[in-house]
Amino acid sequence: MSFLRPSALSQLLITYTSLQWMPCQSWGFFRWPGFDGFLRLLVMFLLWTMLSEIRFIPSSSMYPTLRVGDRIIVEKGSYYIRSPAINDIVTFWDPTQKPGDGERNVFIKRIVAKAGDWVEINHGSLYVNGIAKDEDFIAGPPTYVSALTYVPKGHVYVLGDNRNKSYDSHF
Repeated sequence: MSFLRPSALSQLLITYTSLQWMPCQSWGFFRWPGFDGFLRLLVMFLLWTMLSEIRFIPSSSMYPTLRVGDRIIVEKGSYYIRSPAINDIVTFWDPTQKPGDGERNVFIKRIVAKAGDWVEINHGSLYVNGIAKDEDFIAGPPTYVSALTYVPKGHVYVLGDNRNKSYDSHF
């Protein structure tokens, strides 16, 4: 029966030297990995869910860095190893929201000052410890004025990149 014989094209592909060593030519490539593979998959899934999460950007408070509708993967593991640094973009729960008020709001902001710093916004510039910061990532200079504020120990001062349309530490 001639229709059961391999065609000339398939014979050419199988004998072509670069295709002979492809791992997918063996049906063993498609097998279930077994119990150890299942455990590896389970560990990877648990690490993924504990150390990262996917977020959707709902507002323009971080424009132009993050736009409305962007999706980001938030990596949560590095702050177990190191402290937050200036200019890090962080996510955190709304500190003014009371527990049990429904779904908790998550803010995405940029750290501009750390514990022990003095922060002031005046004349369209951010001043940290009396020094004006050059910020080339903001949407525009702030049109508001905030009083000199001390950042207490264990806290950070966060602002959105769209300073005039962001609910952040200056409130």
